[in-house]
Parts: sequence; structure tokens; C-alpha cells
Amino acid sequence: MKVWERIESLRKRMREEDIDVYYIPTNDFHGSEYVSGYFQTREYISGFTGSAGVVIVTLEDAGLWTDGRYFIQAEKQLQGSGITLYRMGLDGVPTVNTYLDNVLKDGQVLGCDGRMVTTTWFMAMKRRYKVKSNVDLVGDIWQERPERPNQPIWELALKYAGVSREEKLSRLWDWMKQKSLDYFILTSLDDIAWLFNLRGNDIPCCPVFLSYAVFTQESGVLFCEKNCANGSIQTALMKAGIETRPYEEVEQYIRKMGQGKRVAMDMRVVNAHLAAQVPNENTLVDVVNPTGMWKAVKNETEVKNERIAHLKDGIAITKMLYWLRHTDKKQESEISVSDKLEEFRRLDEDYLGPSFDTISGYAEHGAIVHYEPTQETDIPLTENGLFLTDTGGGYLEGSTDISRTFAFGKLTQRMKEDFTTVLQCNFNLAHAVFLEGTTGYNLDVLARMPAWRRGINFNHGTGHDVGYLMNIHEASCGFRCAIREKEHAPLMAGLVITDEPGIYIEGSHGVRTENELLVREGEKNEYGQFLYFEPITYVPIDLDAIIPEMLTD
Repeated sequence: MKVWERIESLRKRMREEDIDVYYIPTNDFHGSEYVSGYFQTREYISGFTGSAGVVIVTLEDAGLWTDGRYFIQAEKQLQGSGITLYRMGLDGVPTVNTYLDNVLKDGQVLGCDGRMVTTTWFMAMKRRYKVKSNVDLVGDIWQERPERPNQPIWELALKYAGVSREEKLSRLWDWMKQKSLDYFILTSLDDIAWLFNLRGNDIPCCPVFLSYAVFTQESGVLFCEKNCANGSIQTALMKAGIETRPYEEVEQYIRKMGQGKRVAMDMRVVNAHLAAQVPNENTLVDVVNPTGMWKAVKNETEVKNERIAHLKDGIAITKMLYWLRHTDKKQESEISVSDKLEEFRRLDEDYLGPSFDTISGYAEHGAIVHYEPTQETDIPLTENGLFLTDTGGGYLEGSTDISRTFAFGKLTQRMKEDFTTVLQCNFNLAHAVFLEGTTGYNLDVLARMPAWRRGINFNHGTGHDVGYLMNIHEASCGFRCAIREKEHAPLMAGLVITDEPGIYIEGSHGVRTENELLVREGEKNEYGQFLYFEPITYVPIDLDAIIPEMLTD
């Protein structure tokens, strides 16, 4: 079916369920940023393939909300769909909540799949509207929906993890006792994988596995897909005080918790349907998952390994650059360059696969912030222009995320100015020295100031923290000028965070230069503990597009 036919089929189901507006987020049952094929309901209903966005369907209209990374891509992919693009953050563009306020009349019903929305969102909607959350209407019309993934789980050896699962669990149980919690429900896949020193392959590029974990103060249960955890893993977990049960049994387990218990969960992550299974006689305690910051601060073994991973990845990318400089570029394309880099990476025996889908954009495609070439969009390289690649590798020693822009032949003056400005933005942030307690929100202006002086901005965050052989985007800290909760978390020694400013000129070119930075302790004196950044990315920056006169000594 075409997109507009899917929308009409969805509206038919909405009428059958007496639903006036239906909400479709980018999500799975675990609050993941990237999701497997089974959970790509928003992509199925809209045809938009970006990693972030919300679709809202009424009985008359439909809209997609997405951020600045995807404005150009979404505009192209929504053509002919009947879906209106709402560019989030721009003047005059209603927010999702404002739109819902405008379209939902008194007594009308907002529908959603309660497993795909967070408890916080659901509670906020229930205070404003009549909500029906037990319906998966997209799943009802999706005739060839992929199967839910159930790939094998594998162990991350201690020489890579640095800290045993027993030590991590002991820290969690101590935290529960300090908070006087009887149960703690953990549903974010990266937190579960980190806590148990396990990895999986249920989400492309994210080495995690579908699972829930529920803990008492001295034990816990890991709920995962059948046959995913082999006997040796089950035995190791049992020795650590963890029982394994089938994925589907988590709801039944929660319903049998008993009465008068203090049950903790992060309501910004746990889905509304699962939270509703907690018996009413218990007290729900909303907490921030402590594992988020614990895993964000890398231990000594992880830091040592991260340096090795970046050295390996730097070698692979530098080989690709050398090859690109000495090959006939007219015979190459965006996809062939991406494939060549993958070939070089696979020469290392500890390489497991990309840490995210490679962004490989030449000329005007470089202005599409998260452009991923397809057979339909792939274009050849020519003698003149800018080529942008944002790429990462997953190694047993850690994950990488690197952006470089390369100059071919003759460039316009504007291209050189933009390239040099982005370099200034990157260096401005990388050279920061700051007191402990400083947040990414405080420092973001450093990265944007050179661009702002020219009246330019970029519509994406300047940086995000990076997981250790985990999700490339972690949720603990970040650099962004907009006020969001995670940018108020303080930067701490041991964090690995990206520095990736950019400039994007639609129809012409894009520039982005990205390094990963390790937060290090500097001087400590009467003013407090100072911190600084150490770049750990080892990939050359192209010198051919730099205007030296724009730079300081």
C-alpha cells in the first residue's frame, strides 16, 4: 500500500475504535532511540525513515513532527503522502501538545499504543484528554510486519567491561536500600546490557537485546526472549543472584508483587502499559535510572580500551582517505566510499560492525544532516566539491563516532569559509577549561559562537555522550543550546562526549567536523576541581578547505 492508503486504513480502524486522534511515536517498548523493524510503526505509516519524529493522524489530517536534522529529508520523503511536515523549533510551528489542544474537542478520544509511550507522557495526556491506550492500530493494518527480534545474547568479557556484574549489582542493591525501595523496574535496553555485562544484536548498530529487569534488594529477574540466553549465561547470572524468565512474563510478575510495596521506576522511560501492571495498593516512586550516569562515567579499563578503539578506527578511516585521494573519484559514489570504509574496518578482528548507519553525503546531500545514501539517491563523486561522512565503528574495545568533511578540487569561497568556521567551532569547545558542576548547556555557546558571528546556526545538538560498545547516543549529558533535561547534567571526569558542530547550505553543501572528547580532571585549588577535554579521535582534518587568515595563531 502507498502511504496515503495506509493512512486511510488507519482511519478506518480509528472509527471502529471510536478514536478521534491517533499518536504514533518513534519508539519500542523500552524507550529506545533506534528501533528494530518490528517497532518501526511511524516509518511504516509515513514513509519517513529518519530516527526521530512523531506522527499524529486525525480523521481529516495527518502531520509529522521532526527536528532540524531531518527537515530536508522529511520534506522529500513526505511528498505525495498527504502528511504535513511540522519543523520542530521554528517560529510559527505548533508543538505536538499545541496541535493536540487545537484538534481535540471536548469528549473526543486520543488513541495510542500504551506500550510505545512513556508513563510520564501518558499521565500528562490523561490530565488533558480522554485517552485510549490499549490499541495498536498500526499493527492491525501492517500485514507484513517483521518478527520481533530474538538474537542470541553474548557476554562482554571482564577485560573489556572493567567491572564485574556482581560489583555493579551490589551498587544497585545498595542504592535501593538507601532509597528504601522494595522493587526497581529497569526497562532501558542499554542500562540492562551494561549492568549485566551482556550484549546482543536485536537492534541494528546497537548491541543490546530485548529485555526487562526487575530487582528486589538482594536479587533480580531478567526477562528476555526465549532461547536468547544460553546455559552458561544463565548459570553466570544465577551465581550473581539473577534469575532468567521469558520476555512475556514480566507483566504477570509485576502484577504479583503484593501490597504495600515501594516500587521504583523511571517514568520517563518505562512504558505506560507496563507501569499500569503495578498493583494499586503499592506506592510508585519515580526515579532517574541510576545506571544512566554510572555507565556514562567510563572506568579505567573502558577508557584504556576506548583509546585503542579510536586508534583502530582512525587507521581504517585514514586508509579510506588515502584510497580516496589516489583513486579515480569519477568511478566512485557515496555508497562505494561507505563500502570501502567498511572493508578497511573489517580488517580488524575485534570489529563487530557499524555503531550507526553511515552518513555519506556529497555536494548538496551533505546539507541533509542525517543523509544515508540508497540505491535510488546514490550519486557519483566529481572533481570539485565537499564530501561529508559521519561514521562509527563498534569494536570490543568500544564505540566510535567521527565526522569529517573532505575537499575535492576547486571550492567556492563560501565553502572554504564554512569549513573554516566549523573548525573554529570545534576547537572553541575542545579547548574549554571549566569547573566541576558545569553542564553541556553552559558550554554549548562556545561551539556556536564562531558560526553565530556570521549569522549562521546549526539545527542539531553540538554533542552527545557515547556508550561503551553500546548505544552511540547515551542520554546522560550533551551539548545543546535548547533547554532539555539531559543538558543540565554536570560533565564529570570519565565521560566520553562528542564535539560536532556543522554548517548546512541546502542545495549546495554541508560541513561537519566531529571528534570524541574525554572529560579529564585538571587542577584542583581553592576555587574547586577544574576539568578539561582530551580529544581521543585520531583522524586527520582536511587542510585543503581551510582559510588560514580566519584562524588565530
